[in-house]
Amino acid sequence: MLGTNLPIINNIAKQSGCLPYFCAMLSEKEHEFLEYWEQNRDAQGEFFSKLLRGLPMAILFGLPILLSVLAVYLFFPEWYTKISKTTAGTFDVVIIAVLIAIFFFSFVRMHFKWEMNEQAYNEIKHKLGSYDAAKDEPFNS
Repeated sequence: MLGTNLPIINNIAKQSGCLPYFCAMLSEKEHEFLEYWEQNRDAQGEFFSKLLRGLPMAILFGLPILLSVLAVYLFFPEWYTKISKTTAGTFDVVIIAVLIAIFFFSFVRMHFKWEMNEQAYNEIKHKLGSYDAAKDEPFNS
């Protein structure tokens, strides 16, 4: 079994500079994630990047609210104002509040995702560092 994966392990060992039996502790998926996150962590950490990348999901949650408010405002304008005794200007406030919620959700969702990726990256780097430290220690028998 180990002999069939030996070329892959040796390739990973050459790239990371550690012994094959220590590199085997990190999966190929973890190595791919390390490479990906080292290339993309700065770009994905910016405010506008988080905001723009989170907008599709945030709009998915906010769009039904906006559509229902607009449907009531356009098709039944007197109905809501008669029942609640409010002015038609409150619809503007509701739309602005929903837009603020969309932008807030967009940023917070992507910031949370960025933090989770950063934590995973740090854990893998720590794991790799502890393997390197174990490799450098002499074997006591």
